[in-house]
Amino acid sequence: MPLPTDTPVPPRHTSTASPAIGADLECRTVPFDAIPREAWDRLLAATPAATPFSRWTLHRAWWDAYGDTAHQQYLCLTAADAATDDEAALDPGSLVAIVPLMHRHEVEPTDAATATALRRSSRTVSPVPPEAKAIFMGASYHADYATALCAPDDQAAVAQALVASLAGAPDPDHGDQPWDVVDLRRLRDDDPFLPALENAFREAAATHHWEVLREEEDVCPITTLPADDDWESYLASLDKKSRHEIRRKMRRAESAGPLEFRLVDPTPEAVDVFIDLHQSRWGQEGLFPDTPGGDRSRRFLHRLAELEAAEGEGRQLQLGRVEAGGRLIFATVGFDDGTTCYFYNAGMEPDARELSPGVTGTAAYVRDRLAAGRRRFDFLRGNEPYKYEWGAVDEPIHRLLVSRTVST
Repeated sequence: MPLPTDTPVPPRHTSTASPAIGADLECRTVPFDAIPREAWDRLLAATPAATPFSRWTLHRAWWDAYGDTAHQQYLCLTAADAATDDEAALDPGSLVAIVPLMHRHEVEPTDAATATALRRSSRTVSPVPPEAKAIFMGASYHADYATALCAPDDQAAVAQALVASLAGAPDPDHGDQPWDVVDLRRLRDDDPFLPALENAFREAAATHHWEVLREEEDVCPITTLPADDDWESYLASLDKKSRHEIRRKMRRAESAGPLEFRLVDPTPEAVDVFIDLHQSRWGQEGLFPDTPGGDRSRRFLHRLAELEAAEGEGRQLQLGRVEAGGRLIFATVGFDDGTTCYFYNAGMEPDARELSPGVTGTAAYVRDRLAAGRRRFDFLRGNEPYKYEWGAVDEPIHRLLVSRTVST
């Protein structure tokens, strides 16, 4: 990439904060490695719209696998009167917010050779010239949701500080080329940071000659599961055709033996089993083809599994397998935060068509998570028809696109 590389020297930007903070905020651009893990986890826990995609482990794994495809532009915000020097500004107890950002060209020359498609959306969003220098949410290419990490009462002030930072001169350690667009995606419809950020951009737009566009980027179909944890109650909530087909295919699969979903430890071997089953089903259309992009996807998932395994009881990554009569027919990668199960991806045995592994595997997965007390089953981005057979209802995610109307 022709854009310059990162540096650990954090430049300063100051913005007037709301009374929720009670002081100005000082905003520093820092590399991901410089952010204290303790502060990340504390702010993640305080963030109302946080999901597993905002976890430190996912960002770490993404940069380890895709670090040469973008430049880090993480912002750490601290009350100005607490940030007496660079070391104090990154004190774990002093950080008010972390805004994960990165920049790159909207399209890089290497993208065609190295990209794989995690989700294929039928939605069309406003185009951006491929050569534009764009600021994105950090690690968001392989995330379904993104947000800033901060407490609810601080969101308006953090949004104002972020906008003030982006209105300033380019970070000299990143070269003198200003951004062309701020292209922030994966913002949840119910994330209170979204309206705070949109309002902050619109308030600054006239002064800085910006155009601000908010548009629906995609939808995430989500199923609400019954509170009684009863599988039959859940099936009864589906439409008649879906309910009939699920029951019929489950009976057929169960004729081969018990249909069981079980979680497995995220070991390298378990990851490889998932990858092999995924590729058996999807081939060159899958995430892990024998290409540079497929190699990166493998590296990402293996690294994520390694990091999540080290989390012990705090682990949220889940690898699952579905067997019919002891025969492996379906494998899953997902996340589980104790309330919501996020269905990230799957693989299935193509030679088990008579057992309908897509339907029966998903049924076993949903049934297991329902029995575990989960209340939401999130199918994540994309409006593929199969998701609605499970009673899923669309929840939109949004894009904020800020463009300059006057060249700089």
